[in-house]
Amino acid sequence: MAPDPQSWPVPSGSVVDLYRDLHRHPELSGQETRTAARLASELARRQIDVTEGIGGTGVVGMLRNGDGPTVLLRADIDGLPVKELTGAPYASAASGVDRNGATVPVMHACGHDMHAAALIGAVDVLLERATEWAGTVAIVFQPAEETGEGALAMIADGLPQLVGTPVVALGQHVSPVPAGAVVAAAGIYGAASDNFRIRIHGVGGHASTPEAAVDPIVAAAATVMRLQAVISRETAAQEPAVLTVSSIHAGRAENAIPDEAELTVNLRSFSASTRHRLITAMRRVIDAESAAAGMTRRPSIERISGAPLLLNDPDATRRTFGALGESALDTHLVTQPMTGSEDFGALGEALGCPSVFWHWGGTAPDRYSPAELATLLAEARFPEHVPMNHSPEYLPDLEWALPAGIQAMSAAALHWLQQPTSAPLDQGTR
Repeated sequence: MAPDPQSWPVPSGSVVDLYRDLHRHPELSGQETRTAARLASELARRQIDVTEGIGGTGVVGMLRNGDGPTVLLRADIDGLPVKELTGAPYASAASGVDRNGATVPVMHACGHDMHAAALIGAVDVLLERATEWAGTVAIVFQPAEETGEGALAMIADGLPQLVGTPVVALGQHVSPVPAGAVVAAAGIYGAASDNFRIRIHGVGGHASTPEAAVDPIVAAAATVMRLQAVISRETAAQEPAVLTVSSIHAGRAENAIPDEAELTVNLRSFSASTRHRLITAMRRVIDAESAAAGMTRRPSIERISGAPLLLNDPDATRRTFGALGESALDTHLVTQPMTGSEDFGALGEALGCPSVFWHWGGTAPDRYSPAELATLLAEARFPEHVPMNHSPEYLPDLEWALPAGIQAMSAAALHWLQQPTSAPLDQGTR
């Protein structure tokens, strides 16, 4: 079915104000205290039972409407250490202190503020249509998705005992595709992610006498270049994998050789064997380059965060997308997974239920020409004038993104809440 914006819910003024407020006041992963308090207040104002402080700053609301299945709806709530350059009237000027003690700018560069506002809007739809469904809705606002820590933290802090066993866990993510489109894969949908911090230990000295030092910057540069060959020369062309050196820091003075260089490395993989091979090769290269440079101390390699493989239950995904397609949205089940990562899948695994995660369009359709849209659908390439998530210029088109997100989440939830409890989903496909 073609998108029909006229049939999408119209967000209340309070939900629009909520989005703008969250966008203006983003918080870093694990520090979402203001955000969590605001969302807990929104749930309480709707007379929904609220539990706060799950896994740090996580919030859970339990909306009960008689006997029936439990459906879990999740939105993540953390921002990123990015300086906003959108020029929006509600742009963020916030800053925060990261885990290294540095003061950094903060913005919702990935749209988690839109996720949270759309989930509140979907709750409003469920309240308005309460006569059409029965059961319990577990409303989960999850912190620290960007660091891959939030889902596991909520699970360890009692989420399974609080929500029980849902028939399905549903999550969504705004993206710069045209509003009205929803995209997912039935099966593997997102890569596993592993983030490492590497410290190369050299011997500092004066820049005028490099022979008296052991320069960690040279070793770090050689390491960066050699790591690229892990993908280009040690990974089969048909096997998707990504290795990115995402930061490098060393030295503070222009006339001194530092005694240490620090790198961070991000790995993306789609199978346990590929993940193991990437990590093994990364460690081998880092150790070998340090040894070749004459380091007397082995480098330290620390895994700092990550996310598991994102798996969409095939049957649950097809059922959910059937409902979305009947609700004036343009559905696309793709065959290639995304190289992005998400910790959402950990929730379904821990709760023993199928999970479905999708992306919904947050960009006004008229920002795409017919040719650009065709290229996007055929090759997954975005036009240069449409900023991507994590860009300092990324900003969903509010008038399009919020109604579309509310429509997608509420339609999916209503589909599962209307299912008879006597016919649960066959979970053997997990």
